[in-house]
Amino acid sequence: MRAPRACPDCLRRARLLAQLAPYIEKVATGSPGSRSPELLRLSSEDLIEAVAPRVEKRLLEAVEGISERSLASGLAVADCWGCCRHDPLYPAGLRDAADAPWAVIGRGDPELLAELGETSAVVTVVGARRASSYGRDVARQLGRDLAAAGLVVVSGMAFGIDACAHRGALEAGRTVAVLGCGADVAYPAAHRSLWRRIQENGLVLSELPPGTGAWRWAFPARNRIMAALAAMTVVVEAAERSGSLITADLAADLGRDLGAVPGPVNSRVSAGPNNLLAGGACLVRDAQDVLDAMLGPGVGWTARLGPPLEPLAAEALVALELGKDTCDAVAAALDVSGAEAAAALADLEAFGYVSCSLLGTYARTLLQAPDRP
Repeated sequence: MRAPRACPDCLRRARLLAQLAPYIEKVATGSPGSRSPELLRLSSEDLIEAVAPRVEKRLLEAVEGISERSLASGLAVADCWGCCRHDPLYPAGLRDAADAPWAVIGRGDPELLAELGETSAVVTVVGARRASSYGRDVARQLGRDLAAAGLVVVSGMAFGIDACAHRGALEAGRTVAVLGCGADVAYPAAHRSLWRRIQENGLVLSELPPGTGAWRWAFPARNRIMAALAAMTVVVEAAERSGSLITADLAADLGRDLGAVPGPVNSRVSAGPNNLLAGGACLVRDAQDVLDAMLGPGVGWTARLGPPLEPLAAEALVALELGKDTCDAVAAALDVSGAEAAAALADLEAFGYVSCSLLGTYARTLLQAPDRP
C-alpha cells in the first residue's frame, strides 16, 4: 500500500490549531462537549476571528509562511505521517462529518487506514475514567472479543474503560487510539507503555501536530473523531455528566449506532449507559450483541468458554453471581471453611472467570462456563 499523504494547506491547518490552542481553551471550555467541535467546523479565518481576533493577521501570516519542507520534516522527525481529506486513504467515516479534521496525523502502521476506510469494520468503545472492576473487566473482554472477530477497536487511551478496551484488543488484534494531543505525545504519561504497544500493533491518531500538549478542549474535540470513525459507539460505564456521553451524542448526530452495557441501578457510573438503554440504545452484554447490531444476527463470533469447573468452584461462581463478592461471604453462602472458599476462588481467578480487586472483592468476568453434564 502506498504511503498516506497530506497536502501543505491541510497540515498548516493542524499547525494553526496548535497555535490557537490557548485561545480555544478560553472560549471552548465554558461549554464542554459541544463548543470545540462547533468551533472546528469554521474556516481558518473564521476560527481565528472567533477565538483570537486581535492576533488574526499575525497568526495567518505565520502559519501560511510555513514551508512544505518544514511541514514534512516536522512529521518525519516525530516519526509521524499525515493523511488529509484530499487523499483517498482518509477514513470514510470522517468524510461524513461536517466538523472532521482537515488532516489526521498518525504514528504506527498506516496500512490500518485501509481498515478504517470501512466504518462497518470499526467499533468505538468508551467509558468512565474512574471505572469499577466490573466495567474494566467488561471493557477488556469486549475489546479482545471484538478484535478477535476482526473489528478494529477505537478508543481514547484514557484511564479506566478506554485503556482496558485497548489492552483487550491488543490481546487478539489491533486497536486505534485517538488522542487530544500530538500523536507523538504519550498522554496520560502513565500509559506510555500502552501508547508504545498501540503504535507497534495498531495506530495512534490526532488532528494536532507533533509535539502539541494536551488541552481540555481537545478531548471533546477528539471525541467527534472517535464517533465518526466507527459504525457503532459502545458506552461501558459513564456518569450522567460524562465525556463518554458526549461521544455517544456525537455518534447519534452522525446517524451511527449506539450501544450501552447495563450496570447496577445503584451505581453512579452506570447511570449514563442505563439512561442510553432507556432511550433506545442497543443492549450490549458481550461482543455478539455488538456484532448482531453491526453485521447481522449470529455473525462473526462465538462466546468463549472457560475450562470445566470442580463442583465447589462451580458453586462458588454461582454465589458470586448472586452478589457474594468476598471470600467470607462465599464461605458462608456455601457453608464451607474459609480455606476451601479461598481455594475455589483462586481456581476461578486462575481460569479467568472472576477478577479480584486490591480490596479482596471478586467480580464476575464475561467468560462463560461450560454446561455441567
